[in-house]
Amino acid sequence: MYLASSRETGAQPEGTAAVRAPAARGRVAGPVLALGAVSLVTDISSEMVTAVLPLYFVLGLGLNPLQFGFLDGLYNGVTALVRLLGGHAADRRGGHKLVAGSGYALSALSRLGLLLAGGSTLGIGGALAADRVGKGVRTAPRDALISLSSPADSLGRAFGVHRAMDTTGALLGPLAAFALLWATADAYDAVFVVSFCVGVLGVLMFLAFVPGRGSPAMARTLGPAPGPAPGPAPGLAPGVRTSGAQPPPPRLRAVPGLLGEHVFRRVLGAATLLGAATIGDAFVYLLLQRRLEFATSWFPLLPLGTAAVFLLLAVPFGRLADRTGRRLPFLYGHAALLLVYALLLGPFGGLPLLCAALLLHGVFYAATDGVLMALAAPALPARRKASGMAVLQTGQALGRLLAAVAFGAAWTLWGTTLALALAGTGLAVALALAALLLRGTRANPVRIQED
Repeated sequence: MYLASSRETGAQPEGTAAVRAPAARGRVAGPVLALGAVSLVTDISSEMVTAVLPLYFVLGLGLNPLQFGFLDGLYNGVTALVRLLGGHAADRRGGHKLVAGSGYALSALSRLGLLLAGGSTLGIGGALAADRVGKGVRTAPRDALISLSSPADSLGRAFGVHRAMDTTGALLGPLAAFALLWATADAYDAVFVVSFCVGVLGVLMFLAFVPGRGSPAMARTLGPAPGPAPGPAPGLAPGVRTSGAQPPPPRLRAVPGLLGEHVFRRVLGAATLLGAATIGDAFVYLLLQRRLEFATSWFPLLPLGTAAVFLLLAVPFGRLADRTGRRLPFLYGHAALLLVYALLLGPFGGLPLLCAALLLHGVFYAATDGVLMALAAPALPARRKASGMAVLQTGQALGRLLAAVAFGAAWTLWGTTLALALAGTGLAVALALAALLLRGTRANPVRIQED
């Protein structure tokens, strides 16, 4: 069937409308707040480990740069390989809660893996891979639950609230880790134990407060769980089914069929293009440290500056996207990142450069992270939300992986100035192409094909 999108992807396909919470319009749905609280606690657990891993690997275990580079790449690259499977598994039987909960549980258990691994590089790599698999499995079903629990005209606000709560955990995690190391005289095992306990708390909160298919809210959106197709009604010829027959579960080979949807294809293309022109956060912080030449002991505080701005602006940008359309905030967010590149190439230095770069870096995330999900979600049928979001997240992640490799190679071959100039030029070109692609997300027919 064909539907008209009234604003970008703001129109929700017939029969797949998001759940309208009984609360007043503009109020964030309960499941979104529950998922935000779970993400807050889980991010405290996760970032406690992330913050101390470089110190633990290099100072605690004495790993060489090659070993550390392998583990760091493994830690950040595994999620792209499992997102699609996690999204499809969630859509297959409508088991968004089951799949997401399995991801949260796997990440929590990986903390015990770090304890049991001792100094084994292979064991540590396995524990980190388990954590990243858990994150990759849960991300798309979690975002699908947010989308299915929120009205289409409030998706930006819903994702903004979730990302703000998630970022609060990202702020508290490193602070808790360093405080624990200071109190225990650098006992890394203590950090892993506390991280595991906090992760288990997040899993219990998820099980207790996040609704699944059996809840009235999810049932109104997804319908009853798929089962054997009903037989013919009395008086009907064999092979004739009633109108209440449920469609078969989505198939994995049908995932590429999402690319046939006009609006989603354009959003995916824009996100992948911009991802391929986005250098990693670590490179931005390293360039700042090199320009300003401050002590390396202050380096761990740079991500906290970005996260603080993200926390403050995620909800306002989400609300702005709901009111004005989600295309422009997403593009303006990448324009803010382009300004970061320009500042790093410019003549300014000192505290003004540091503050301006971290502010714009936080604006970039606040205007793009949740807004991208809100931009794509209404173009996807309810029974394919998780699969579609997994495809989108994978495309963006692979683009950013390519950008990180290319920038690292350019830095090694030609130095930071030329590498950053090339990155800025690439982002400007990608931004122009993405703007053209996303123009097609306004007032275009949306083709929705259920399996």
